[in-house]
Amino acid sequence: MRQEIAEQGAAVAATLAEARRRADALRSAMQGRRRILLVARGSSDNAAVYGRYLVETRLGITAALAAPSVATHYRARLDLRDTLVVSLSQSGRTEEIVEVQRWAAALGAATVAISNDADSPLAVESDVPLTTQAGEERAVPATKSYTSQLTALASLAEALDEGGALTPLLDRVPGEVARLESGEDGVAGAVDVLAEAAGAGDLLVTGRGLVFGTALETALKLEETCGRPVRGLSYADLRHGPIAVVREGLVAVVVAAEDGPLLDPLADLVADLRSRGARVLTIGGDDRLAAASSYHVPGPALPEPVAPIGLIVPAQLIVESLARTLGLDPDAPTGLSKVTATDPT
Repeated sequence: MRQEIAEQGAAVAATLAEARRRADALRSAMQGRRRILLVARGSSDNAAVYGRYLVETRLGITAALAAPSVATHYRARLDLRDTLVVSLSQSGRTEEIVEVQRWAAALGAATVAISNDADSPLAVESDVPLTTQAGEERAVPATKSYTSQLTALASLAEALDEGGALTPLLDRVPGEVARLESGEDGVAGAVDVLAEAAGAGDLLVTGRGLVFGTALETALKLEETCGRPVRGLSYADLRHGPIAVVREGLVAVVVAAEDGPLLDPLADLVADLRSRGARVLTIGGDDRLAAASSYHVPGPALPEPVAPIGLIVPAQLIVESLARTLGLDPDAPTGLSKVTATDPT
């Protein structure tokens, strides 16, 4: 896992180049269509959350996350002739996702497949295969395949963005990811904070907007790699009821971009969490967020639209190191495999 974290800058750069070669095909697939439906599970689903926010905030195109059971179990007949369906699966072989793509195509959708295997059923059967360039990923927890998916989604938005405003932002991403993957700034201290809480107290991860998917992915990585339950919540949802669980002994991880309309509200949330007795670990954000927190880990020097591609890297480093500190194998968490069957037979 640690080695694959260190390969992300190169994987992101290669994926960006490959996706840009597919820009004309992506624009053709979207022609005459008014909405985007994203299909995924697991880490890919967290990447899709980022894709939804990016498409809606930057392109003004309605986007949504699919409920796969609508296709696979309810066999619903939807009119998808005005829809671009984007399916994400690192292996491209998750049967449920392949089945949903087939269902969508039969109902009139154009299909884009984001996978890490050009020969997978998902890629071969799609209208536009958008193959990430992560190479073989041996550790079970997704790292370089996840950041490559984020890059592919940002490149999809870039292709559909007539103004071209995303291009200079994306050009900065590979170098910043490479800088973060080779650094350890704040990681050891963050591991100490989380290790102290591992046996006593609850843990939650929160964020909002374009970085909400990063919060969910951080929570998932802590669960699958460190073997403990973690709540991943939008801070808006956290304030509606779950805030009642915040008390002395809880550790809250707050993820944030360095700018954007949600930065000030997140700083206010950090102050509120600490006033309730929680220890707050922040990843990313600005000086105000760092000053408000109990412990801070710097994030990427990237603007909010592309920040999630770099923001997950410090979280990955923390999780990998925490697992080893707890005596666990981060490469092969108990009971998990690279390809998951949603409904095993």
